[in-house]
Amino acid sequence: MTTNDSGSAPKPPAKDPWDLPDVSGLTVGVLGGTGPQGRGLAHRFARAGQKVVIGSRAADRAEAAAAELGHGVEGADNAECARRSDIVIVAVPWDGHAATLESLREELTGKLVVDCVNPLGFDKKGAYALKPEEGSAAEQAAALLPGSRVTAAFHHLSAVLLQDESLEEIDTDVMVLGEERADTDIVQALAGRVPGMRGVFAGRLRNAHQVESLVANLISVNRRYRAHAGLRTTDV
Repeated sequence: MTTNDSGSAPKPPAKDPWDLPDVSGLTVGVLGGTGPQGRGLAHRFARAGQKVVIGSRAADRAEAAAAELGHGVEGADNAECARRSDIVIVAVPWDGHAATLESLREELTGKLVVDCVNPLGFDKKGAYALKPEEGSAAEQAAALLPGSRVTAAFHHLSAVLLQDESLEEIDTDVMVLGEERADTDIVQALAGRVPGMRGVFAGRLRNAHQVESLVANLISVNRRYRAHAGLRTTDV
């Protein structure tokens, strides 16, 4: 007896992992948008045609940075940035990560939050990974923001290359982690808005620590070879 003979419905075909949603109409907020990484991400997304709002603790500082970036980027304080955005990228320094997210819990409720913070320490031997009590920066964000949809991505991007006006493309893959496929698909699609960049699903948030930690290795690579190394995933 075949499956159809037994009366059970046939399984639907597997979803194409590269069938990603259209995110061109979403507003992207960048908390920490006045820092090097935040400015670089804001620049690339705005240059790709995305609506971008950068946030800072001081609205005037964010507005000044937005004016320098151009491409229609707007500036606001962190709370207003969160309120006005559909997707909120967290690009704040690690030492202010928890306090910033705690202060914005209400504004981030219901939002898709993308954490790109790398918990790192530095000493005479160079950069080394820190492991937060929750397991990773992304897991700390998920614990602090129970009403948000937390993902992790954009950890391995060079702020220098992101801000380089002469570069038309950013040649790199972006590891995307999260609990819900619909959310990681959106973040992958957002990464793909930047020419040369591709978002690749890399697991659930419990795997975020090693992704965040790899930045310490990339810093060592860059120092040895005077480069701005990124990542490419083969055979995908």
